[in-house]
Amino acid sequence: MVRQRSILSLILVILTTFLISCSRPSVATAPPTYTPAQIVKIQEYVPDIQVVRDRSDELNNLIQSGEWIKVGNFIHGPMTEAKLNMTYVIPNLLPQDQSLARQITKDLSSHLVKIDKAASVGNTSLALSGYKDVFVDVDKFLQLIPAANNS
Repeated sequence: MVRQRSILSLILVILTTFLISCSRPSVATAPPTYTPAQIVKIQEYVPDIQVVRDRSDELNNLIQSGEWIKVGNFIHGPMTEAKLNMTYVIPNLLPQDQSLARQITKDLSSHLVKIDKAASVGNTSLALSGYKDVFVDVDKFLQLIPAANNS
């Protein structure tokens, strides 16, 4: 009985050694990068987002002067279009950046609603608070965008 166990153990050791020697070593994979096609798609939408970002002072002036109809027009026009462009960019971002980008656009939506509600009641301080949050969100999103010459 003892002899059979030792032979069985020896066979198992040889089999295990053989299987381990035949296995492939794990290959390190390179971190994901952007393809040229992804960069082209992303860069297609960036200028429209950047234009709205550059118009931030315009929204600030409209809020300060209490031109609530124009504030609403700005929110429902250029800002909503920029948010739509952000949603077009998200699928082309790296997988680890997509969830953060989705969260940023959700935050942006809630901050736009905050400004819209403040504009409907004429609350300048609440609108200015939302205004600051909106452009912080836009800046965060733009930081996720790869440079045009990256590949």
